[in-house]
Amino acid sequence: MSKSDSNYLDSLKNEEFDWAMQKWAGEAYAGDYSRREMLSMFAKGGLFASLSGLLSSLPQMSYAQDDEVVRIGYLPITDATALLVAHAKGFFADEGLEAERPTLIRGWSPLIEGFVSNKFNVVHFLNPIPIWMRYNNNFPVKIMAWAHTNGSGLVVGKHTDITDFSQLGGKQVAVPFWYSMHNIVLQYALRASGVTPVIKGPGEPLAANECNLQVMAPPEMPASLAARKLDAYIVAEPFNALGEMKAGARMLRFTGDIWKNHPCCVLCMHEEATKARPEWTQKVVNAVVRGAIYASTNKAEVAQIISKNGEGYLPAPGPVVKRAMTEYDMPAYRESGAVKHVDEWKNGRIDFQPWPYPSATRLTVEQMKETVVGGDKEFLAGLDPAFVADDLVDRSFVKASLEKYPEWKNDPSVNPGDPYNREEVLSL
Repeated sequence: MSKSDSNYLDSLKNEEFDWAMQKWAGEAYAGDYSRREMLSMFAKGGLFASLSGLLSSLPQMSYAQDDEVVRIGYLPITDATALLVAHAKGFFADEGLEAERPTLIRGWSPLIEGFVSNKFNVVHFLNPIPIWMRYNNNFPVKIMAWAHTNGSGLVVGKHTDITDFSQLGGKQVAVPFWYSMHNIVLQYALRASGVTPVIKGPGEPLAANECNLQVMAPPEMPASLAARKLDAYIVAEPFNALGEMKAGARMLRFTGDIWKNHPCCVLCMHEEATKARPEWTQKVVNAVVRGAIYASTNKAEVAQIISKNGEGYLPAPGPVVKRAMTEYDMPAYRESGAVKHVDEWKNGRIDFQPWPYPSATRLTVEQMKETVVGGDKEFLAGLDPAFVADDLVDRSFVKASLEKYPEWKNDPSVNPGDPYNREEVLSL
């Protein structure tokens, strides 16, 4: 972190931080439900029952509007960077497309609702979400590309002495969504460390080898950790960086250092729109691929652009977003064990390459079957990972884009010798 960044953070008043947290959290789940009701549904696992009803009751329309305007919905996290850069740098316009300013949505539930109700025709979702939408609810969503790789971590509170996943037994940990890469990677690490992930309500006894999980809105996580309501949380950036800088959090481990270059968020569109408008679809994917390539090679600049000090796509300050996108191979992280494979894997805190490897989709489905979630996940039992990898993901448009823009191979998450294939690596 530069001296100027440090001075900025020192000058950031606590009340300013508190106000931002309250604002982000207060607006996180606006919609038909009150915030209290929505958080209660999260805790009980009832969110998915609610969304299942929504998915079944709305018309399965092919695209958001009758025109060809690009309408993007996104969460205020670095996962959306490629979409935001494509808009900020005029890449959609370069393709001859009209694109509205992306709409910031402060929770996964309302983003799903906006996509399903045809408000948005381009979104980023957590990688497991479209799996749940397509195979549990028969909603015709398609993954068109990856939005980014890595980009998340697990931080622990300064009130704890946790230095290893095995010490999360008896602790309270928050995840942003049951169907998330965060929950998958966390539970893999817990199981490998001899800790059992569980979901228990307030007051229920917790065994020494049990880690209690809860879903929490990302904006609430840093403040909850500082208040000792949590012992740790795992989430997308910039909320890890924010926790480190303003809530006294310590990075335990980056998720990209456990699952090598894992997908996190993916670019999604309505399936029928891609069939009805292939030329339009290709142009959209072209622009997003260019956004990913630009972000890959200009992380510090992009952090400023998307922050509230730049174009204002994210409400987080520039220094926080810069840390979230650039600080990874640092002496402190090496010494603490937050990174263990950085020399071998050569990835970053967040990376950007759009190719959706089939092997990663297969492993995601396999890991989901082992992952504890709130609500019914019976649909996963008979789901064939190889079928999902072929049926859920449309690779034709993104491959055409990647052949047009071969610079994507320069991203550290790509094997230049065999860029379209890889072997998945999970290593604690």
